[in-house]
Amino acid sequence: MALELNTLAAFSPRKGPVLVVIADGVGVAPSGPSNAVTEAPTPALDRLAASPFYTELLAHGPAVGLPSEDDMGNSEVGHNALGAGRIFAQGAKLVNQSLADGSLFETETWRNAIKHGQSGTLHFLGLHSDGGVHSSLSQLHQLLRRAAEDGVRSICVHILLDGRDVGPRSALSYITKTEHVLAELNEQYNADGDEANFRIASGGGRMTITMDRYQADWDMVERGYNCHTHGQARHFPSAITAVETMYSESDKGDQYLDAFVVADDADKPVGIIDNGDAVILFNFRGDRAIEISQAYEDADFTAFDRGRNPEVFFAGMLQYDGDALIPKNYLVDPPSIDNTMGEYLCAAGVRSFAISETQKFGHVTYFWNGNRSGYLDESLETYVEIPSDNVEFNTTPGMKLREITDKTIDMLRSGNYDFGRLNFPNGDMVGHTGDLDATIDAMVVLDQCVAELIEVIDELGGVLVYTADHGNADIMYTEKDGVRSPKTSHTLSLVPFAIHDASFANDYAMAPVAHAGLANVTATVMNLLGFEAPPDYEPSLITFN
Repeated sequence: MALELNTLAAFSPRKGPVLVVIADGVGVAPSGPSNAVTEAPTPALDRLAASPFYTELLAHGPAVGLPSEDDMGNSEVGHNALGAGRIFAQGAKLVNQSLADGSLFETETWRNAIKHGQSGTLHFLGLHSDGGVHSSLSQLHQLLRRAAEDGVRSICVHILLDGRDVGPRSALSYITKTEHVLAELNEQYNADGDEANFRIASGGGRMTITMDRYQADWDMVERGYNCHTHGQARHFPSAITAVETMYSESDKGDQYLDAFVVADDADKPVGIIDNGDAVILFNFRGDRAIEISQAYEDADFTAFDRGRNPEVFFAGMLQYDGDALIPKNYLVDPPSIDNTMGEYLCAAGVRSFAISETQKFGHVTYFWNGNRSGYLDESLETYVEIPSDNVEFNTTPGMKLREITDKTIDMLRSGNYDFGRLNFPNGDMVGHTGDLDATIDAMVVLDQCVAELIEVIDELGGVLVYTADHGNADIMYTEKDGVRSPKTSHTLSLVPFAIHDASFANDYAMAPVAHAGLANVTATVMNLLGFEAPPDYEPSLITFN
């Protein structure tokens, strides 16, 4: 069926373009010394917040398709909602449903993994925490127990330490929980004479190994692959000893700890990946799962030398890229997001651009377009990726915002585009480091760039829409008993939404939308472009006089 948009009879679109600015990780929280957003001097953002076209939106939990109000939003689900205009059940919720009804265990993928595990070893690889952004500790433990119940007696767990969506040095609590489950299973099945061997085999920080995204740093993936597959990393007698030792050697958080391998008394790795084994990547979020999936399953892989490349059965929790079919085998069908804003605008002939640096480029393209790779219509769209630096981002709190801004201004002034969207990533990426001062600096740069964009929008007679995808920089530490602890995770905060309209003529006002969330932005932007939104979209945040 052809996608069609009707024009708005009550509104004439502005002569200039509509620009959506997404300040990644910039939530709304009470002001105070832990809030990098309010601690920074941000005159441009303050003016937006003081305008009559300002409100605050839900960006977590059910408002973005996650299971509960306790689930923090993230960039993936936030950009899905912004691009789709509707709320879709997301990865964590889909996996929970398939575990609850048992459908995951009825899939051909699960049966194949069990078959390989029964004759070899079943390896579980993924982010090891209860942060709920990329993975779930509870889901891993359910998979471990079911695999043992289904007859697998050799299981290795390869853990990627979080310290980002959870406390910066919380890894030991999660390792202890998983070690308890493994010990319980070993005791249960060894008592039956089955010679069970369930163990943690390797690990390392998520920003050091394995979990790169958007091909920003293939060396990360190579380090992880060699660690998990070949046992090539520093050896320790246990994962707990590895983390405790590295804690004693530096003040790094979990996400930046080096790779490690668990070895036996003879200093032999307890769980390399071998021919005939199965590997299940238990992350449900796609962006940081794609490259390691390619390393395990792509026969023509060239990003790095894999050395002895074992033939394994590889599967993901979901299919992380539906267009490129990565991975080929997966346990749970991903959300099917159709009829996105981009599809409607292309059908209407709207010329658009999307821009960010590498760290968030996929968010304004792939996730915005409903988890679809590539262009929807290359004759109408321009996607611009500015390469990110491979550094700890608190060392460069401005990241590539000035380059993104300069290129955006060039495209706006070219007259070639009716609509543009950009992501400023530093509120999130610098916020994740837990460095308050650097995150304040990041907000200063963001504000300066927003001010420049407003000036150009005024010059062109366009509209700027400012929002965020989730919180992070708004709560940088927690305090208990007089002790401050850095907070590196996302928050449950609302996010800002503001319209700056250079040619406002009292032709619309903010609409009283109950429980408004990110999905409501989509219809609003369509209205500002002069179109009625599709009837199944979440309602617009503006109403016409």
